[in-house]
Amino acid sequence: MDSYQESQRQLARPYRKAVLRALLVFTFVAGILFFLLNMQRGNHPLAFAEIGMALYAAVIFRAVRNTRHLERWVLAYLLPFFITMMFALTTPRATSTVFAWVLLIPILAHLLTGRRQGLLISGIFMTIAAVIFYLKHRGDPTLMQAIPIANIGIMSLCILAFSHIYEITREQSEQRLLKLAQTDPLTGLANRARLADVFELERRRSLRQGTPLSALILDLDHFKRVNDDHGHDTGDRALRHVAGLLQTSLRRTDLAARLGGEEFVLLLSDTSLEQARVVADKIRQNIEQTLLVIGDTTLSLTVSGGVAEYGIDGDSLKALVRRADARLYHAKATGRNRIVGAGELDDERQPLLTGAEPGPAA
Repeated sequence: MDSYQESQRQLARPYRKAVLRALLVFTFVAGILFFLLNMQRGNHPLAFAEIGMALYAAVIFRAVRNTRHLERWVLAYLLPFFITMMFALTTPRATSTVFAWVLLIPILAHLLTGRRQGLLISGIFMTIAAVIFYLKHRGDPTLMQAIPIANIGIMSLCILAFSHIYEITREQSEQRLLKLAQTDPLTGLANRARLADVFELERRRSLRQGTPLSALILDLDHFKRVNDDHGHDTGDRALRHVAGLLQTSLRRTDLAARLGGEEFVLLLSDTSLEQARVVADKIRQNIEQTLLVIGDTTLSLTVSGGVAEYGIDGDSLKALVRRADARLYHAKATGRNRIVGAGELDDERQPLLTGAEPGPAA
């Protein structure tokens, strides 16, 4: 389960929104200016296209203020803007210098839509602009010489390439920072921040598709003894050992996270409560049967766990964790090295106590 792309999209929204709003203001002001200039020159079709784009920019500026669909509004602006630009290139009274605006296409497309859509949009409109330039100026020996054509072509390709490379490196840097911010440094598993992000994505998918979603909490048994008898370095090795087993036991659509200490949370998509208990028990057995060997020391680790299902046991991550934690506490209190599901507490219908969340005994 990879939520980094969605997180990147969310992180990119504020700066893309700022770029879009600034561009809309510029479009409004420039549109009015060029409307007046083209009216003076008698280029009425282009003048009306410019004023129409200016008014359209003002409408979008108001619409994007509190929108949840920024990507749609970006395309709703960019495509008419670039189409208007192409129309300006075709008008008979437009000067050859108007083609300089084409160099803005790759910059704006990449800034506002990202590397994939940016490259696609840039390629389409820059190709159209090149065809318009050739058809319009093929009879002009001054502009159709090799050196001017090479200068224009190479400059356009450079700006396109640099825009694309910049967007790639920006996304890669952003993804590295996201991974650092959402990864537990000791085990390499997800931390609480990423768990919350992924749960929100999976919660929406569960509601949209009507599929089950379960959470599983596992806690190492007698972990304090490991630290006391063998040292904290061995304890850290034990945590990494369990984390590795969790990662190899799950599907790509599942998520393993470390809550802190020796407690882990597994988020299981498309998994009901009973299915989650079966999965949890297999993981429990795998951890019990896979010995940790460190030099002359051999450790046999066990875990206790509790499971909870979204909707049945709560409608938030906090509620699911509390219910699963209560069942985990029951597993600890009734012998450890076991998984507790629904129906095994004294009264599953009673709400959990408010206040401090139950914490399992080591």
